[in-house]
Amino acid sequence: MQIAVLLYDRFTALDAIGPFDTLGRLSGAEVVFVSERPGPVRTDSGALALVADRGLDELTRPDIVVVPGGPHPELEMENPAVVDWLRAVDATSTWTTSVCTGSLLLAAAGLLKGRRATSHWLYLDRLTAFGAEPTGERVVYDGKYVTAAGVSSGIDMGLGLLGRIAGDEYAQTVQLMTEYDPQPPYDAGSPDKAPAEIVARLRAVSPLDGR
Repeated sequence: MQIAVLLYDRFTALDAIGPFDTLGRLSGAEVVFVSERPGPVRTDSGALALVADRGLDELTRPDIVVVPGGPHPELEMENPAVVDWLRAVDATSTWTTSVCTGSLLLAAAGLLKGRRATSHWLYLDRLTAFGAEPTGERVVYDGKYVTAAGVSSGIDMGLGLLGRIAGDEYAQTVQLMTEYDPQPPYDAGSPDKAPAEIVARLRAVSPLDGR
């Protein structure tokens, strides 16, 4: 099984690494980081880079497509190379997935029209313009399309999809091996739970750049 993780300038690191470190544990799976051009691709912090092993034209039939998000998804939503590649690989993929604002790239490619989907809470309402039905759920399955909410939810998406592919016991084993047992020190992980002043401040700044 080939898993393609799309990289592009200023993507969010955990959006890509969460699914990589869960789905990538599938027995016999090949994970390929792919970008418009092979080579290092900087994350949104600018301090970290992942290396794309192949260019988009070199990877044409992955079984699973993973699209991470970033603070400025509109740049790639308007990039014909990326949008056309997503349409092309979706035609033969078994699963097409996204994390955070990556769902907006799928939506811009016309893949989420008429489907339920999620995204980072600051961007959720933008899905409507592309004919998708936004939902605040953490992970949403609609046919072969799997969208995860903001950043950390990519781990949940990866584990859930792993269970569907390889079985619950396999996914539970990976969960235990990675000791994924969240016990956050604060209960402020969604706009419904966080203090109102923090939510308002984040809404007032450029989306995601306020982290």
